Amino acid sequence: MVEKNVELATFAGGCFWCMVQPFDEMPGIVSVVSGYTGGEKENPTYEEVCSNVTGHLEAVQITFEPSLFSYQQLLDLYWTQIDPTDAGGQFHDRGESYQTAIFYHNEKQKQLAEQSKISLQQSNIYKKPIVTKISPAKPFYAAEDYHQDFYKKSPTRYQSYRTGSGRDKFIHDHWDVVNKEELKNKLSPISYEVTQNNGTEPPFHNEFWDHEKDGIYVDVISGKPLFSSTDKYDAGCGWPSFTKPIQEFEVIEKKDSTHGMIRIEVRSKTANAHLGHVFNDGPGANGLRYCINSAALRFVAKENLQQEGYERYLPLFEKE
Repeated sequence: MVEKNVELATFAGGCFWCMVQPFDEMPGIVSVVSGYTGGEKENPTYEEVCSNVTGHLEAVQITFEPSLFSYQQLLDLYWTQIDPTDAGGQFHDRGESYQTAIFYHNEKQKQLAEQSKISLQQSNIYKKPIVTKISPAKPFYAAEDYHQDFYKKSPTRYQSYRTGSGRDKFIHDHWDVVNKEELKNKLSPISYEVTQNNGTEPPFHNEFWDHEKDGIYVDVISGKPLFSSTDKYDAGCGWPSFTKPIQEFEVIEKKDSTHGMIRIEVRSKTANAHLGHVFNDGPGANGLRYCINSAALRFVAKENLQQEGYERYLPLFEKE
């Protein structure tokens, strides 16, 4: 087996619960660990760090393959998850332990971080100065087990916390307009219409309605895994149909009362993109049919999963 060429990236962005999910499962991300860094005490506890007596910040340490997801891409994502103008904490979490910081692991990371900070300031997205510190990496201590992958362990509490803290609203207010302009250049016209304007592509005249290859279908914007060919079937409707998502927390269901109908819309969580609708006439154990627009998806074939950073999904295609 060929060993992966991996690097570390360490970011502090306030509550570490909220800093895992945006990075986790991006192509080339090997792991995202919640922990503490920047202080002097060895093996600090959560209570000590929150009491601001150790000098540590809550942070995440990311192991990544730079050939699949570069450090620059990590920086670009990081800036969209925080308020870099707040020196006193993040959102309703106040104090030193919730400050933002980039901890670089080598000179190249330092240069990229400093340049990205300058570029962000010059973009005029924020009117106030960018105060996020850029410092050399210090010892990183993994947080207690119950903090790891909190968004998976307690999805309802996690989402309630993100919303209640004001983080999601801040991200929406500062980045959605910027992202839409970028998406117009990135996406095809039909993908933009579907994902951003809740459009619907023609039945039987779209890329994946009769697609039968083995692989996974990822969000065309974020790259997050959404559906697998192992759950795909021909519903006769002219759009790709699935019995379930790969991971339920990556999709959001919302009531849709447009066009004189009551339906349940399906959106991708990370990119907040319209995907399609879910109906209760499916053949699976849960009785659901996820009717999804091809234009909202990108297909990654089974044989390409490893090289694109999705190797963790290979077991889906192992025969029993």
